[in-house]
Amino acid sequence: MQTKRFLYILSIGVLLSNIAIAQLPAKNMLAWPTVEKQMKPWTRWWWMGNAVDDNNLKIVLQKYAAAGLGGVEITPIYGAVGFEKQYLQFLSPAWMNALHYTIKESNTLGLGVDMNTGTGWPFGGPQVKPENAATKLIIQDYKLSAGEKLSENLKVKEAKQDFAKLQAVTAYGPNGETEDLLSSVQQDGALNWSPKSGVWNIYAAFAGKTRQMVKRAAPGGEGFTLDHLDKKSVDVYLKRFTDSFANKPQGVRSFFNDSYEVYGATWTPTFFAEFKKKRGYDLSKHIKELVSKDSTSEQIARLKSDYRETMDELLLDNFTKNWTNWAHGLKSLTKNQSHGSPGNLLDLYGAVDIPETETFGSSAFDIPGLRRDSADIRNVDPDPMMCKFASSAAHTGGKKLVSSETFTWLTEHFKTSYSQCKPEAEQLFLAGINHIFYHGTTNSPTNVSWPGWLFYASVEMNPNNSLWPHAKGLNNYIARCQSILQAGEADNELLIYWPIYDVWNRAKGLDMALKVHDVDEWLHPTPFYKLTKELSKSGYSFDFASDRLLNKSTVSNNQLKTAENASPYKVLIIPASNMMSPETIDKIVQLATNGATVVFQELPKDVPGLNDLEKRREKLKSSLSKLAFVDEKGISTFKTGKGKIILSNNIQLALKANTINREELTDSGLQFIRRKTASGHYYFLVNHTAKAIDTYLPLNETGKVVILDPQSGLLGKAEMQGNKVRVQIKSGETLFLNVSKEQFENKTWTYLNKAAQKINLTKPWSLHFTAGGPEIPADQKLNKLTSWTHLNDPKLAAFSGTGVYISNFNLPSKNAKEYILNLNQVDESARVWINGQEVGILWSIPFEARIGKYLKAGENTIKVEVVNLMANRIRDMDLKKIQWRNYHEINFVNINYKEFDASNWSIMPSGLIGPVTITPYF
Repeated sequence: MQTKRFLYILSIGVLLSNIAIAQLPAKNMLAWPTVEKQMKPWTRWWWMGNAVDDNNLKIVLQKYAAAGLGGVEITPIYGAVGFEKQYLQFLSPAWMNALHYTIKESNTLGLGVDMNTGTGWPFGGPQVKPENAATKLIIQDYKLSAGEKLSENLKVKEAKQDFAKLQAVTAYGPNGETEDLLSSVQQDGALNWSPKSGVWNIYAAFAGKTRQMVKRAAPGGEGFTLDHLDKKSVDVYLKRFTDSFANKPQGVRSFFNDSYEVYGATWTPTFFAEFKKKRGYDLSKHIKELVSKDSTSEQIARLKSDYRETMDELLLDNFTKNWTNWAHGLKSLTKNQSHGSPGNLLDLYGAVDIPETETFGSSAFDIPGLRRDSADIRNVDPDPMMCKFASSAAHTGGKKLVSSETFTWLTEHFKTSYSQCKPEAEQLFLAGINHIFYHGTTNSPTNVSWPGWLFYASVEMNPNNSLWPHAKGLNNYIARCQSILQAGEADNELLIYWPIYDVWNRAKGLDMALKVHDVDEWLHPTPFYKLTKELSKSGYSFDFASDRLLNKSTVSNNQLKTAENASPYKVLIIPASNMMSPETIDKIVQLATNGATVVFQELPKDVPGLNDLEKRREKLKSSLSKLAFVDEKGISTFKTGKGKIILSNNIQLALKANTINREELTDSGLQFIRRKTASGHYYFLVNHTAKAIDTYLPLNETGKVVILDPQSGLLGKAEMQGNKVRVQIKSGETLFLNVSKEQFENKTWTYLNKAAQKINLTKPWSLHFTAGGPEIPADQKLNKLTSWTHLNDPKLAAFSGTGVYISNFNLPSKNAKEYILNLNQVDESARVWINGQEVGILWSIPFEARIGKYLKAGENTIKVEVVNLMANRIRDMDLKKIQWRNYHEINFVNINYKEFDASNWSIMPSGLIGPVTITPYF
């Protein structure tokens, strides 16, 4: 009895001891940040014809959440033919019910909801009457000799301009004199004036209408495009939403505005008055110069610079800030694509809560095996430096998120693999983007036959895509990356001024829309661009600054502060520029006096604009004359107050002399971006070179290093040599490095040192098809891996879907430190199991995984589930003339905006091609 009691007490003691141990604090381990919904990729979500219903919305939202998406951005567009009875009118009670159901169901699933403040693009609709519509300047000119009177009334000759308003009439005499004739125009348009001598040119200026309609509008969203430059018109536009929302928050996280594509909108009816107030002189006296075809005149360039600056101010104040204030009143944010706007992109991006850039087309990467078919490429390359305009606005404004419309026309329809998506997304991350929005996902009801409803410029991120079963691989990778890229603050040491006046100071053209597609014109030729490319390649990190941003910046502890919650900058760099306002140069000197370090590549040569030109030139000259540079170790330096101004054409030499060190890791070919957190720093390393890199990298930040692999989720303590960290990273791979003073207790990272002889998996494979179409092919026995389109089954040439490969292999002994499975060629994504345990989804180059923990000595089984592209099935449908595309407004087009036809495509390789190998490492 005593023994039983003793054993009972002992067992209770052991149990209590175990409970106590379980309650002890865990070791100090670094882990991945907890993934929140904004860290996952979101998607543009097209509601075709607004043909949505609760049942289908619930089904697709559940699929989106299960695949790892974090949210949707509703953009209603045109509909599919034959489904008109299901259409909902935009903002009608039925449409609002659909919105409320979407938000409620999304909240249940942990998804966020954004919403376009309109349908299609750009903003416009039935509430935009002609008086509120996008406006253009119409000029008509006439000639009169002495004593002559104009024989016709001053009426707009252009058709369909019933709402055009005469705003100015200016006469230009033979000796350069001007005369305002507006008061001489009678109510019927007759001009009651004639010149006394010589031949005079008469210019009549009208505020006409562009007549642009909303592109790709949804039912209930059709109408004229909005006049973004006029506050009253913007207010009228937004009132429709306010009324539909009953002036109450709707649960929309953020309202969205697409890229500015308001074509030919060169004017607003208040322009003359606003110009005089802002620029200080009367533009109506310069109509002739404003519309001049002369592309070389300095005076005309200055006039048009003033015109463009006024456009910038009107767009910023009357639309961007106005719209954002409206959204805040509904407890929502704004997300804006400012590119394409006729204004300073940095300020326009900076005036919203979430700046958003976009990628259009595809980039060329050196990653071996990455497919890039010339027939599937649009004639445009995404430029990471262009993307930095959006991220700079976020960083300098202390904003947490900066997003991108991603993968637009990445390849031809149905040919985009996840492997092709990966480096494009990484290029965005390197540019400072930290929230991917797919372009995109079309809402498609379950009763619509395959391939469902599709948008004409999308990579088809939807459940009908044959790749969809593996979407979680891509989505989880992006979520891991963004969980760190949204942490803390951007860590960029340089602030680089963007000389906008050099861009605006051109005599050619009128308005200047700074488009993503036109960077060859307004960005690439500039010294600013050349300098930023050189600095980036050399290992410096930076953001861009506008005149407005500098004007509100301060200095603290000898560093530049652009916003209260923004990370400070060590140096302000002024690239070579011709034009700079006296106010900006004075502000720069003030920042230096307060302790900042400023480096001029060259001093500005002139002031922009026309008003008080000589007076402002003298002011600039006076300000520059006070910069008494002296030589300090071969560098011209002017010390002022607590700081200094340096003049050096060799920017990197000046930075080095001021102990601003580059990250030498870029010498290896790797690219990087840094984030700063309360406990240390993160480096994001990307290998887009053609080679594997195994080296010790020098880091500017010091401390203990933990490696984090966003592909596998693995992490471990790095091997160090002094302040250098050992990194192994193959072509196409990425890694994060956490650098901290804290000593984490994670396991040591397993490096792949000595490779033993590869194990080739040469035993036969069984292949079973589990899902897809148009028909499920028969099972196959393969003695050798090859594209399943080469197998003896005619169904496989047209098949898009899922095939499962099973084989086995013998591992005589398990004594290596790690084993690497390499699938080599996969078309297009693979999910792997070893001995019944899931390894993961291998969806990108290199198709490799660490599998040591799944292996055993002796016989092992391997199962590989492979999904291929939609391309072969679409090709088959077009060969058979099966109608699958029939939409209103624009039907389905190919990458060159021609009629889509896949019947002449070659069959795309599909399946596990291999060879499959396992390499032991000791």
